[in-house]
Amino acid sequence: MNEILIKPNPDDNRLTTNISGFDQTGNPLNIDVIEERPLTLYLNGEEIITHMSICDYPEYLVVGYLLNQNMLLDDDEIIAVEYDSEIDVIVVRTKRETNYEEKLKKKIHTSGCAQGTMFGDIMENIENISLDKEQKINTSWIPPILKKFNTIDSLYLKAGAIHGCGVCCGENILIYMEDVGRHNAVDKITGYMWKHNISSKDKIFYTTGRLTSEMVIKCVQMGISVLISRSGFTAWGVEIAKKTGLTLIGRARGSRFTVLSGNERIIYDNIK
Repeated sequence: MNEILIKPNPDDNRLTTNISGFDQTGNPLNIDVIEERPLTLYLNGEEIITHMSICDYPEYLVVGYLLNQNMLLDDDEIIAVEYDSEIDVIVVRTKRETNYEEKLKKKIHTSGCAQGTMFGDIMENIENISLDKEQKINTSWIPPILKKFNTIDSLYLKAGAIHGCGVCCGENILIYMEDVGRHNAVDKITGYMWKHNISSKDKIFYTTGRLTSEMVIKCVQMGISVLISRSGFTAWGVEIAKKTGLTLIGRARGSRFTVLSGNERIIYDNIK
């Protein structure tokens, strides 16, 4: 497997806890379960939201969240990110003065696990995003991508109860993130790519979760043209994908998959 730039550490004792219980026969057992913590985000003194997260990469999570909510602009200068794990608070300070009082009144709770949140002006902005129409994905890449994500050393294999998301270039995984809500995992990836100036060109996004409107919107906002999931679709997710020109591949298992948007990017080189 190629070297992955960043991923969760399953051996980090902060991310899981061992709890005793009983199996189906009544015999005692001990299992690892995922830890989730509140993380309240402030932007320049204004309280924005409280995330429920495993908090392994809090800086990338909040920066990615603010970018995906259009509260941070691409040319914004972040002066500081201050995380206090004792009181579960993180503060992002920018050179530009911000005030999102009106925007915060227009919250939309999404279908994301741990209840994701979007704001009412998001749809207006994604209509102006132009995805790469020249990008292609070979169907022969899909089985290796799925196998690599399914076998990666992960919190999911250790404890379950968690979603994973990643970014690939061709068949190779570049970034992998996990969290109790898949929207958190996406935001961590967004924050990491922004901070390290990683281009979205020729990238493929993978998620273990459903292809909902929220997942499609976040992928489009990142400028990534191809989204793959082993899970299924929602009608609104498909509608937004078609409007924005996103290639949407779901129900991916081995060499089997379903495409409901953006078929023109796919090269069918794995037909048997």
